[in-house]
Amino acid sequence: MCRWLAYSGAPVLLDTILYKPEHSLIDQSLHARMGVETTNGDGFGVGWYGPHMQTPAVVREIGPAWSDRNLREIAAHVRSSLFFAHIRASTGSAVQQTNCHPFRHGRWMWMHNGAIAEFHLSRRDLALAVDPSLYAYIEGSTDSEMMFFLALTLGLEDDPPRAVARMAAMIERTGHDHGVEYPLQMTVAVTDGLRLWAFRYSSQGASRSLYYSTRVDTLRALHPDLGFLRDMSEDTRLIVSEPLGSLPGAWNKVPESSYGVVQPGEDVMLPFAPQAD
Repeated sequence: MCRWLAYSGAPVLLDTILYKPEHSLIDQSLHARMGVETTNGDGFGVGWYGPHMQTPAVVREIGPAWSDRNLREIAAHVRSSLFFAHIRASTGSAVQQTNCHPFRHGRWMWMHNGAIAEFHLSRRDLALAVDPSLYAYIEGSTDSEMMFFLALTLGLEDDPPRAVARMAAMIERTGHDHGVEYPLQMTVAVTDGLRLWAFRYSSQGASRSLYYSTRVDTLRALHPDLGFLRDMSEDTRLIVSEPLGSLPGAWNKVPESSYGVVQPGEDVMLPFAPQAD
């Protein structure tokens, strides 16, 4: 599978999150503790929004993140208030740039950990369900990108939770038609540059790990002696495949079959279930 993180908060240098934590995403590319694979070396990607940017910048490469000099250079000089980072362990599709996450369409970004089980059986049916006006923008061969364009087809730009629920229902129905018992496994992050949605769901009810960070004011109360917490903005929020460190009270598991929204004002956590048309 893969590992990913999504950051929202005051603008920070990307390397503050990607490299510096005790169990950073770069460390996880070699030493993941909660994934199916320990090593996630089949490519990586980062996507970020900058000041006055209408669409996110995306950089994707096929080599391992732990040794990429360009990633380190970018991370040390790019500052953003909302960014995605993903390290890939292929579930069967080719190791190529167009198969690396995050995926982008207009102002939207999407990344995924998991799989459509027996994707080769349902690929054609799912591809035919993508809106013809969107199909031409599919560049790679992954199930993850197919999920993104199905969600766009089903209304992602208007109502992300409903679109993802409809997408999940379509994948499960199609998988069942092909005799697949548990068609879908997913932790997904999607953003329009203003809000961030994260979903944890699987057909089997045993989804891949996903965590969100505790509110900064709560962490300051728990750890008044930690100076770096004083420099973090009140609205800092991280969503990660696995915790970036072992600070007590810093990380909370996203409940099974649920999704969260990081947005101006109050963040929310709600139940998630596939929703057939």
